[in-house]
Amino acid sequence: MIEKKNIKKFYLDKVKKLIKFNEAYFEKDNPIVSDKIFDELKKELLDLSNKYPFLKEIKNIEEVVGSKPSEKFKKIKHTKPMLSLTNAFNKEDMFDFGKKIKNYLNINTQEELSAEPKIDGISASLRYINGKMVYGLSRGDGIFGEDITENLSTISEIPKKIFNAPKIIDVRGEVYISKKDFEKLKNKFANPRNAAGGSLRQKNSKETKKIPLKFFAYGAGEIEPKTFKDQTELLTNLKKWGFPINKYCKKVKTLEEIEKAHSELESIRSSLDYDVDGIVYKVNNLSLQNRLGSTSNSPRWAIAYKFSSVKAISKIKEIAIQVGRTGAITPVAKIDPVTVGGVVVSNATLHNEDEISRKDIRVNDIILVQRAGDVIPQVLSVDKSKRSVKSKKFIFPTKCLCGYETKKETSLTTKKKDAVRRCSRGYECNFIAKEKLKHIVSKDAFDIEGLGKKVIDNFWELGLIKTPSDIFNLDYKKIEKLEGWGNLSIKNLKNAVSSSKNVILDKFIFSIGIRHIGQENAKILANFFKRSEKFSELFNSKKRKEILKNLDDLDGIGETQIKSIEDFFSNTKNAQIIQSLMNVLSIKDFEKKIKSGKLSNKNIMFTGGFKKMSRSEAKAIAEENGAKILGSVTKKLDYLVIGNSKPTTKKIQIAKDLKINILTEDKWYDILDR
Repeated sequence: MIEKKNIKKFYLDKVKKLIKFNEAYFEKDNPIVSDKIFDELKKELLDLSNKYPFLKEIKNIEEVVGSKPSEKFKKIKHTKPMLSLTNAFNKEDMFDFGKKIKNYLNINTQEELSAEPKIDGISASLRYINGKMVYGLSRGDGIFGEDITENLSTISEIPKKIFNAPKIIDVRGEVYISKKDFEKLKNKFANPRNAAGGSLRQKNSKETKKIPLKFFAYGAGEIEPKTFKDQTELLTNLKKWGFPINKYCKKVKTLEEIEKAHSELESIRSSLDYDVDGIVYKVNNLSLQNRLGSTSNSPRWAIAYKFSSVKAISKIKEIAIQVGRTGAITPVAKIDPVTVGGVVVSNATLHNEDEISRKDIRVNDIILVQRAGDVIPQVLSVDKSKRSVKSKKFIFPTKCLCGYETKKETSLTTKKKDAVRRCSRGYECNFIAKEKLKHIVSKDAFDIEGLGKKVIDNFWELGLIKTPSDIFNLDYKKIEKLEGWGNLSIKNLKNAVSSSKNVILDKFIFSIGIRHIGQENAKILANFFKRSEKFSELFNSKKRKEILKNLDDLDGIGETQIKSIEDFFSNTKNAQIIQSLMNVLSIKDFEKKIKSGKLSNKNIMFTGGFKKMSRSEAKAIAEENGAKILGSVTKKLDYLVIGNSKPTTKKIQIAKDLKINILTEDKWYDILDR
């Protein structure tokens, strides 16, 4: 019997908490948790959803940067977005960060980094024109901030005028309250971060002035003219202009230096007069920062390496097995409720079969639980000295809850066997099918309000919904007879279902739940297919084969994603269900916003490797200049840009036959005036 309170429910509960914390701070001016707890929860959810893709249906955690600015304050758009940071939790994460930078820049050497303590406070942006502060903004939702100039002006450490500075500069930093000063205020606020947040959001700046707020500058948004070469030089100048700069900022380069800086600051963390929850590592060279740019949610050139979390002791009552929408068989320890890092938890992830075997985890074991990279606490170790002599090893099931044999797949990228067992039946497995339904109705998919997890469970048991197309053919007369369903709730559900029939192609692709196809990959695919009619060709085995060949040229779509698409559409039941779903929907064409520039209205394709930059960067530059990137050589192509390293000869020949302009790497740079 499948546990109702499983990993996914735990995840959903945590997402609700995150939204609640977010609203309490940004919309109700009443913070209820510290920045540490909020930030850790958000990043842990992101980490968990990346580790277990079946959880991504709940909420795109990366979107939770803040909230819509309060109506109490005037809204002003940031000249440059205040993006959230990706998190690292261990040495391997930092190694991957460095590797991604080298791959994107197409270099072999490790770039110098600026290491800066991550202050647990409130982010703010201060705009100076001709040396005078003209306004100060909160972070808001990262795009628009609140005009809290009067409140920020009460902070004595923020200079009202700066001298010998660029004509325009947005100084960014963190507002905080020292631990010592907080002692006098702890009866009014839950923690230092809450005190800083609540004070900055006072409508009356006279009230804000009563709070001893402080400030650390850590960077800049817009700078005109740009006179700095690196982050270290920028920090030095910020200090000259009168801004407080954290004394523990330093330069590092090697992975060993990164680890040393991290462990050194963590060791003195408790003795500092302000809260820190990690170190932010930034590529020091500002020119390279500009080249690296950012994703839609976070900069590629920076990462927050978080400190370790709190641990607690508990006892395993049961080891439950759940099945996710991608078929992953996941074990979860049901434990005696225990408080970990200020949160009461009763579940702990066991990750997979190998983890249970390696740590020899058994039912009734006394365990050490830690809240670290996973939002669901993990079992850190077992106290075997307290184990009963009657204790038996846990035998991990080799079959899915549906009775089908599971297997561990071999990664196409690493060539290593996956640690997770999976059921590969897709919609043929009822447990997977039900989880896929929950994904389809979720916020980031069809966003059908009123069809939450519990409702799907209930409707499934009653036979009202078994496949996605059933959602759009609900028997509302039967629903009327169910407890808790009145005229208003049914009317709202009808409206939500009806409006969700109109869906853009990228959201549809993400919604159907193909393994390894998240929101970003769905956008890449939608940009390739453009229309649902073209996407439907995946149902045809012959056309699918040709399509999959062309997908290999898309950045972000590799062997793993291509095989996953092939496996998904090769499954007859999957294909039938998705075709039935498409028949009841109105799927809108995907239109990517094209920027204007030197390559406006030009279709470009790249093949082969480049000397001075990665192909990913070349494509990003082309799009920044208004070009549209194609995934295959057609008559619509304006330029085929070929690199010196292993270009595809077949593509070059087709381009020649079609008389398409072929550019070498050097000619490509000439067009860009580089």
